[in-house]
Amino acid sequence: MANLKEIRNRITSIKSTMQITSAMKMVSAAKLKKAQDAIVAMRPYSSKLTELLQNLSATLDGDTGGAYSTEREVSKVLLVVVTSNRGLCGGFNSSITKEVVKTVAEKYSDKKVDIFAIGKKGADTLGKEFNIIKTRNDIFDDLTFDNVALIAENLMSLFVEGSYDKIELVYNQFKNAATQIPQVEQFLPIKPIEGGATITNSDYIFEPSKVEIIEALIPKSLKTQLYKGIRDSFASEHGARMTAMHKATDNAGELRDELLLTYNKARQAAITNEILEIVGGAEALNN
Repeated sequence: MANLKEIRNRITSIKSTMQITSAMKMVSAAKLKKAQDAIVAMRPYSSKLTELLQNLSATLDGDTGGAYSTEREVSKVLLVVVTSNRGLCGGFNSSITKEVVKTVAEKYSDKKVDIFAIGKKGADTLGKEFNIIKTRNDIFDDLTFDNVALIAENLMSLFVEGSYDKIELVYNQFKNAATQIPQVEQFLPIKPIEGGATITNSDYIFEPSKVEIIEALIPKSLKTQLYKGIRDSFASEHGARMTAMHKATDNAGELRDELLLTYNKARQAAITNEILEIVGGAEALNN
């Protein structure tokens, strides 16, 4: 059994750890509220914009979507992987890296696959196995639509130039603080609506023409899709970190209690031994 000093040092160390994990939990909880409100408010707009674009596109012929809807034979794929810059968030980052490996193995095993990493953790892990063409770790320092739009424009240029035949987003979708769902979404080319057109020419009067409206909506829709994905991941990160730090604090508390019990038993045993020695010494003197 460890001596009393060693046990005291361990108890002090665990209490310090508990203070850190508890503080991190509270910070993540505060950030989560803001991030959750942002993504919940944005989802209806993003969904409606995508639905409108798909419905309009379905009523027109051919290549109305222009260069962004061009279907090509897939030989080069770019995966935009959204992770965090920091750890201590449970399985948040590992679930994304596993999803990337699974997607490549199941869908693109015979294709050339590159990674566009948003977040340091994903770049560090996936860089050992895949080619990272670019890393954006700074986006979370100032997460605004305008900053994300610049990344979307870069991705759109890569697709139009023919550098890649398909671009997909891989990120964690926020469900609640304890649950994050890995998602793989097609970014480019634009996916056509499933089930055919739902808007006919008699439904609306368009000004300007539907073609012009679609050509204006497509870049905005793509930027919104990317922004929503990064916002989802941002909220998921804080939820995962809050949950992980809550569990870490609870585990540290249990370990502290066990060590306190061990310490008290050891101290009681030491006191008992001292009493026995004193009693034994007194008896020896009397004899």
